[in-house]
Amino acid sequence: MENITIQDILDATGGTLLCGDPSMKIDHLSTNSMEVGPNTLFVPIIGERVDAHIFIPNALKEGGACLTQEHNEAEGDAPYIKVPDTLTAMQQIASYYRNKMSLPIIGVTGSVGKTTTREMIAHVLKGKYKVFETIGNQNSQVGVPLTLDHLTSEDEIGVLEMGMSEKGQITTLGNIIHPNVGVVTNVGVSHIEMMGSRDNICIEKLDIQNGLPEDGVLFLNGDNDMIRKHIDYVKKPYEFYGFADDCTYRAEKIREKNGQTLFEFHYGNMKENITLNVLGKHNVSNALAAIAIGLRYDVPMDAIKTQLSTFSGQRQNIVHVNDYTLIDDAYNASPDSMKASLSILSDFKTRGRKIAVLSDMLELGPDSPEYHKEVGRFIATTKVTDLFITGELSKNYIEEAWKENPSLHTRTFSSNDELIAFLETYLKKNDVVLIKGSNGMNLKEVSKALMA
Repeated sequence: MENITIQDILDATGGTLLCGDPSMKIDHLSTNSMEVGPNTLFVPIIGERVDAHIFIPNALKEGGACLTQEHNEAEGDAPYIKVPDTLTAMQQIASYYRNKMSLPIIGVTGSVGKTTTREMIAHVLKGKYKVFETIGNQNSQVGVPLTLDHLTSEDEIGVLEMGMSEKGQITTLGNIIHPNVGVVTNVGVSHIEMMGSRDNICIEKLDIQNGLPEDGVLFLNGDNDMIRKHIDYVKKPYEFYGFADDCTYRAEKIREKNGQTLFEFHYGNMKENITLNVLGKHNVSNALAAIAIGLRYDVPMDAIKTQLSTFSGQRQNIVHVNDYTLIDDAYNASPDSMKASLSILSDFKTRGRKIAVLSDMLELGPDSPEYHKEVGRFIATTKVTDLFITGELSKNYIEEAWKENPSLHTRTFSSNDELIAFLETYLKKNDVVLIKGSNGMNLKEVSKALMA
C-alpha cells in the first residue's frame, strides 16, 4: 500500500486506537503472523479451528501494528486498533485504499473459467497498459483485500477475480473493489452444496452488478442457459459474448491446427481471424470476453490478436514428456470443466492412445453421484480410449461410460501412489494423458511425478 497511516486505518474502519502512534506508516496487510514487519498491519482472523489473536504477541516482535476484536485495552509502541470484526475491517481498509486509486478495474466471476478468463483479459490489456491483477488464487473474502494491498499508483488498469461459496459474497467483493466493468463467465454447479441450486448461484454471480457505477456494464456469457434464464434480473447495461447469433461479440468457424485454436471474430461490421495458443472451444469463449474488454478500453485490434496468440495460461498446462503428451489440469474440477478438458483430449491429434486420469469432483452436494454419471455418459461420446480413476465418486464415470462404450479400457486405483506406479510403465510414445480432479484429490502429485 502507498501513503497509508494508522489514522487512515482508523478512518476506514471506524476503529479505536488503544495504543501507538496514529501517524505510523502502513505498507502492507498480512493475515500471516510470520510475515509481519515494521510497517505491516497484522489482521488476526478468527477461523473455524484457530483464533489468530493468539499470534499477536509473536507477530509484533519485529514491529508493525495489529487489528483486534478481543482487546479492550493495550499498551506499548505497537498500535492496537480495536474493531468489531477483523475480517470486515480488512475489507474496509482494502475498499478505502482502492478508492484512493483512479484506475478502472474489471471484475471477473463465474462457476468455471474465471481464472483463465481473468488471465486472458489481463494479457490482452497488457498490449496497451500496465495491468494489476489477482495474485495467485486470491479471489476470496480474505484474498481480494490481500491482493489490493499490492496495488500501486503506477498501475493503469486492474483485472480482479471474484470467487464465492456463500450467498452475499459477490456483493461484498464488489463493495471492496468497485469494478467499472463486470464479466460473468458462466453458471455451473460449483458450490451448489452451499447455494442450493444453480438458480441461486446465478443470482449470486449476477450480483456483481451491485458494485458497478452508473456507467458500468456487464459482459455476460450468452451461451449459458442460467444467465439467459435470469437476464431480467440484470438492471445494469449488458452485452453478450459467445456463439449464439444474438451475441454482440461472436465466434464462428472454430477449428484447431498445430496445437492452436483458430476462429473468426465478429463484432458489428468487424471481422477478424484470431489465433489462440491454447486449445478448446471454452477458451474461444474466454477469448471473446478478453476481446470485448480490450476493445472497450481501446486496445488496438492488432495488439489484441498478438496478445491472444501468445497467451498460455496457468491452469491447463500441456507438456511433452518422455515421448508422450501430458495435459495437466489437476487444479480443480466441475462437470463443465471436466467436459471441456475431455473434449480437448478427445480432439487431440495423435497416433497414440487418449488416456483420461480422473478423480472426484468435490463440493457438489447431494446430487454429486449424478453429476459424476453425467460426465461418464459424456466420456462415452468422446474418442477417449482409456479411463483410469481414483476416488469413490469417480466409479460413476466408469459405470456410465461402460454402458455406452464397453470397449473403453478402464481401471480403478486405491491411491495416487498406485496410480503413479502404473502410469510410469503404461504410458508409451504418442500417448496423450489428461490429469484432472478436484484440488482436494491431490492429482497434482500424479502430474508432478510424471513430469519428474
